[in-house]
Formats: sequence, C-alpha cells, structure tokens
Amino acid sequence: MADTEAKSNLSATTDELLGYYRDMLLIRRFEEKAGQLYGMGHIGGFCHLYIGQEAVVVGMEAVKREGDQTITGYRDHGHMLACGMDPKGVMAELTGREGGYSRGKGGSMHMFSKEKEFYGGHGIVGAQIPLGVGLAFANKYREEPKVSLTYFGDGAANQGQVFEAMNMAQLWKLPVVFVIENNQYAMGTSVTRSHSETHLYRRGASFGIPGKEVDGMDVVAVREAARDAIEHARSGQGPFILEMKTYRYRGHSMSDPAKYRTREEVEDVREHNDPIKRCEKRLKDNGFDDAAALKEIDKEMKAIAKGAADFALESPLPAPEELYTDIYA
Repeated sequence: MADTEAKSNLSATTDELLGYYRDMLLIRRFEEKAGQLYGMGHIGGFCHLYIGQEAVVVGMEAVKREGDQTITGYRDHGHMLACGMDPKGVMAELTGREGGYSRGKGGSMHMFSKEKEFYGGHGIVGAQIPLGVGLAFANKYREEPKVSLTYFGDGAANQGQVFEAMNMAQLWKLPVVFVIENNQYAMGTSVTRSHSETHLYRRGASFGIPGKEVDGMDVVAVREAARDAIEHARSGQGPFILEMKTYRYRGHSMSDPAKYRTREEVEDVREHNDPIKRCEKRLKDNGFDDAAALKEIDKEMKAIAKGAADFALESPLPAPEELYTDIYA
C-alpha cells in the first residue's frame, strides 16, 4: 500500500502558502508565454511545457538547502524557475539568443546554472539519472552535506540505466532523492499500458530503497514528503524514491495534439485537482480570502513572463564564432 500522509495532518502558514502560490503562478504564466512564442515561431526544436505539474518542483524546493543540486529531464523550465534562475535568461535560451543561460546553444532542453546548482535539463530519456547519482557520489566523496534531487518521468522509469543507478546509489548509500514525476503519460502511452508495476515508488524495493507515493497536485503534501526524503538522504541512510502523482495539461511537447486522452479527462483535472486552485483553497481555509491580492499576484507574474519574452526577443542571436566556444579541440 502507498505510504501517503493523511491530508488532515498537512498544514502551512498563510505566508508560506502565498509564497508557493507565487512560485507556481510564475511557472504557469511563464510556460503559457513560452507556448505563445513557440506558436509564433520564436522557439525552434522541441518545447515541453510543465503546466499542471507546478506543485512538484515548488514543494521540493521549499525544503532544499543551499548547495543541494537539481538535475532533470527535458520538461525542465519549471525546475529552473523554482531554483531561482532568472526568467529572462531562461526565455532567452528558449529562443536561442545570446542572453540565454547557455548563450543560445542549448535551447529548451539543455541549459544549466552552476550558481543555482542546476545541472540541466537533458534531452536523452533517463540520461540525467546516473548523472544525478554521480552528483551524489561527489557529495559523499567530498564529505559535503549536500543532496542530489534527481527528477525523471514515468516513461524514463523503464530505462535500464535507472536500475543500474539505483543499485549503485543504495550500495554506496549515496545522498540522492529520486523524484518520479508520474504525469500518467509517457509521450502518448498511459502508465497502465507500459508498466507492469504501476506504483513506481516500489521500483527501488529490490535494492532496498524506501519510497513513498505522494499527491503531486498538493504543494504542501509534496513539501512534507520532500522533507522526510531529503533528511533520509542527508543523514547518510542512502537514496529515497518519491513518486509524485501529477498531470500535464498540454501534450508531451508543443507538437503533440494529445489525441490519446479525452478533453473531458483534462478538464476534470483542471477543475477539481489543479495545484494552484488547491493552494487557493488552502489559503481560504487559513482565513485568507483576499481575491484582489491574489489577482495582483497573478498580474505581477504575467508581467514577469512578458518581460522575459520581451528581453528574449530583443536579445541578439549568437555570433557565428560562438560555434567555437565551449567545445573540445
């Protein structure tokens, strides 16, 4: 049976909830703006939006300490924003501009920030998982009290390198938290069609890695699960698996019409299980019922997203000689 927290035991202060609300709205409005720029032809290649999954990374970041690392796959813009990367630099990278985090050469799936301990989006499915374990190995080798938060999706959970990495992580008691963002569909294939064991937090059982299934649409539930998992890893007990039951509203990427699920299914989640609406409800339950204040926060986040888009489109394209930097000769 899934190890889940009773919702009645989860609580947060109004100030904490307002912070989570701002962070989730920033991701939502940024991703909507990125979708618009893609439709206008300003973003090339692939673009995988995080809309619907905001509570996962915001809840995890709420208990991360300075020095802890983040690494993830290609649905990565939300992770960048949550760990404090500048929206302008992120959007400039999406549009392939000089002002981007990888100077316009990485695009949506490959940008990094050493300052924010963000070690990438990675375009190869599952490639980031052994890299995340490598970060954890470095932490232990250097005797530094850091934890590697290694994110991947339900589709990547079937990659062979996942199990090799998990085995090594448990064998050496490495400080890594595996965060499985189970958004129910690997590209266009549902979890029930592609996984013989659909409770993905159990994937570490054969290695002795504990795990927990978490309501990934509730930012406070994520935060509390993250607190336990990160402490487990930091205290020398080895890896931990968190399976975040979440949902993406858009297709796998911007080119995906998502015909493998019904419009009614998506609308039902939007209406009854949206992470931002659920945060609003928590605020009301705390006695905060200032609709005007929430509307003002939304207005501010939209302005930040627009400012990022304006900065990106005004930033120049990389110079041709940029092709010869950051390469091996």
